[in-house]
Amino acid sequence: MEVTIIFPVLNERLRLEKGIDRTVEYIRQQMKIPCRLMIIDNGSTDETPQIAEKLCEKYQEVSYVRITKRGVGAAFRKGIALNQSEIVGYMDIDLSTDIKHLGQVIHLFEVCPELEYINGTRFSKDSNTRGRKWYRRITSQGLLWLLQAVFRMKCTDAVCGFTFVRAKTARRLASACSKENGWFYTIEFLLRAERMGFRILDLPVDWQEDYDTTVRIWKTVKNYLIQIIKLRKRFWEEDRLAADKGTKRKDGKKQGF
Repeated sequence: MEVTIIFPVLNERLRLEKGIDRTVEYIRQQMKIPCRLMIIDNGSTDETPQIAEKLCEKYQEVSYVRITKRGVGAAFRKGIALNQSEIVGYMDIDLSTDIKHLGQVIHLFEVCPELEYINGTRFSKDSNTRGRKWYRRITSQGLLWLLQAVFRMKCTDAVCGFTFVRAKTARRLASACSKENGWFYTIEFLLRAERMGFRILDLPVDWQEDYDTTVRIWKTVKNYLIQIIKLRKRFWEEDRLAADKGTKRKDGKKQGF
């Protein structure tokens, strides 16, 4: 078994080297399977490309890909397309989710062959979240409530920044998802996994707030609301089309008798 970890980055000169150094140190000391680290740059305008190239020279596990489209969704989708490992996932470069959970993920995939998808969650009763700002907690909980109300989402978090999937399943989900480039792509990815009936594990994690985050809260909230409406409409249209096809098949059978 081998795992590829995708790190979407945009102007991460302050955190990129530290995040990769910590991850490589962990996988070399703690992991018993090969691991690849794929830095996917969404068009950085700072020193991120130069730092990434130096990291590729420093570590044989690290590769660097630059794309023109911005957004975590675009980076995750590109990483899935390039992946050659049995397991593929993505983590935030700030390592807000404790790196120790990476070993836990691999163990779970090894001992549970029926498991297809591991979703990190900050909101399980067994999770340990530290330093969370009150307004970010409100927006995250509000988003979770909306997803549960609109889509009946079963998982307890959708944007933890810690997701791992078997490669075949990841490719199927990427084919089914929209071409949304932003953060909402990862939410659609999870919702489609539930919708398609894949075995998903909601994994409680230790999570530390990153105070230097580049996420813009109100812009993100507005985008979430727009994307929720669009995705609900898309799911409704897909359900209607499936129902129409089912009716036609039944009618065809009746006509055949």
